[in-house]
Amino acid sequence: MSSIEQKSANAIRFLSMDAVQKANSGHPGAPMGMAEMAYALWHNHLSHNPSNPNFFNRDRFILSNGHASMLLYSLLHLTGYDVSVDDLKNFRQLNSRTAGHPEHGYIPGIETTTGPLGQGITNAVGFALAEKMLAAEFNKDDFSIVDHHTYTFMGDGCMMEGISHEACALAGTLKLNKLIALYDDNAISIDGDVSGWFTDNTKQRFEAYQWNVIGPIDGHDIEAVSKAIAEAKTQSEKPTLIICKTKIGKGSVSKEGSEATHGAPLGDAEIAAIREKMGWTSPAFETPSDVAAHWDAKAKGLSIEQNWAAAFAQYETKYPELAKEFLRRMNMALPENFNEIIANAMTEVNAKGESIATRVASKNALDALASHLPEIVGGSADLTPSNNTFFKASKNLDIATGEGNYVRYGVREFGMAAIMNGLALHGGFIPYGATFLVFSDYARNAIRMSALMEQKVVYVMTHDSIGLGEDGPTHQPVEHVESLRLIPNLNVWRPADTVETMAAWASGLTSDKNPTLLALSRQKLSFQPRTAEALANIAKGGYVLKENTNAKVTIIATGSEVELAMKAAEARDDIRVVSMPCVELFRANDAAYKSAVLGSLPTLAVEAGTTRGWYEFADSVIGIDTFGASAPAEQLFEVFGFTVENINQHVDQLIQK
Repeated sequence: MSSIEQKSANAIRFLSMDAVQKANSGHPGAPMGMAEMAYALWHNHLSHNPSNPNFFNRDRFILSNGHASMLLYSLLHLTGYDVSVDDLKNFRQLNSRTAGHPEHGYIPGIETTTGPLGQGITNAVGFALAEKMLAAEFNKDDFSIVDHHTYTFMGDGCMMEGISHEACALAGTLKLNKLIALYDDNAISIDGDVSGWFTDNTKQRFEAYQWNVIGPIDGHDIEAVSKAIAEAKTQSEKPTLIICKTKIGKGSVSKEGSEATHGAPLGDAEIAAIREKMGWTSPAFETPSDVAAHWDAKAKGLSIEQNWAAAFAQYETKYPELAKEFLRRMNMALPENFNEIIANAMTEVNAKGESIATRVASKNALDALASHLPEIVGGSADLTPSNNTFFKASKNLDIATGEGNYVRYGVREFGMAAIMNGLALHGGFIPYGATFLVFSDYARNAIRMSALMEQKVVYVMTHDSIGLGEDGPTHQPVEHVESLRLIPNLNVWRPADTVETMAAWASGLTSDKNPTLLALSRQKLSFQPRTAEALANIAKGGYVLKENTNAKVTIIATGSEVELAMKAAEARDDIRVVSMPCVELFRANDAAYKSAVLGSLPTLAVEAGTTRGWYEFADSVIGIDTFGASAPAEQLFEVFGFTVENINQHVDQLIQK
């Protein structure tokens, strides 16, 4: 190892320990332990352009062990991204661009938000899948305009999280050979030496996943790591895991190899001792000029992008339509006529007036809308026939070629959701995936990450209530819709019929900064006729479905209970009905609109789920605050009070008050 190589790796160590020390908070051990790994990848292999972090054909790097964030911030600073010394000094501070864990959108060069362990490697599977599918669609024998790798660093924690099994097993099956994971195998977690709780044979585990496994190698040997990466890049069939044996807190005088370096500053005295030990004379946050020059990747990055741009210009000349489509897709722009497509689809579905399950209506909406979007990538967690997610333009992913637009995720709800985040973040795709609503619990943290990162991801959740019947309370979501509404920035739709389902899909496909979740029925729901005004107002999340100048009570309902509310309103002449398929969008309206919809009358909310959230809008609620039961759906709705008779009783009580 040359002196400049070691000094360049050490620059990561000192920037990391200095930032953590100044913040008096953070994780110095992992960046110190992975410094040589980072140098080998970022200096010797990573194809990127710091001056244009969104260069389409760049390699993607994902720090799955996100607590090591200072490793990434140091790399971005050293290689020439818009990450200043002041940014490093403000690590973990209020309004800082360098958050405690890497946050997508805060600073350039961060491909995804990481922190919840295991999701980074799973996002990486999505990135690699996106690369494979785009390459299959756009590459030609004479042009490989999509040709890049996805690299990820991961630690023991990622390995222990169950989602890594879901994702890595699928990655092997899908033959994602452009995925290269470097495992920081330091045998230390927060609680100490992992030998008491993590004794997996990782090499055999990943070989069983059909991965190419290299190592264990010395993770502090730059040449060995670089050689392993070069070997991994030659793979044509398998993703690669490089097992790098390292010491957490490498270089620490008194704490190297100890959990004491994991999540706390090292202390001024310890850092001073490390400086003396390593002969590092530069003050805190200063990088020696020779090291800074060695790390600077701007000239190399510009050359890489220029070479690609020259090839793409030739591609554009020979394949102009494909080139135009590629640019549209990567810029995440919808087709110019998509609003017209939506309008026509709404008109058609309204004219048909079908009374069908909203899970079936969802498939019809996909036929009408997604068929015009080649960027759509669908899938289901082994429930395709039940979720109705395979539509007329769906084509199963061809593992060998990467062609297709439908992924069979298997029973992997969490993995599916996090992979979809990777697909969305890569660019070029709008992913949707499905399971039963009750199993959104398994996927919940990835759904939360979609919302946190403002990604266009659509979650199709069917069997939305006790209406699924005989499968019983294990499969009957009760608290799920309300709990999902608690996730900031997530639009939760529970449509009442075919028209609202179409509106939900239109919203999901056009909302640039909001993931969308559709809660859909198993059972048939009646079509609701609407005025032109009501039809237009569905997009506002809540609207007056039935006005009544004689009304004494307003009923708010969603999903299957809209039909029930309308039956009650037809049976007596003192009820007006508001349908509120998306509470989040309704809240976003101005006060005048919300006031006009809700009115001033006593209000009853009706939804087959927990009741507490509805007291924001209602004086009384008919809902379910217990678990369900196993029986035919019709019996369950009656037993749990979803009847016209019970609505009448509640309405009378509100009037009497």
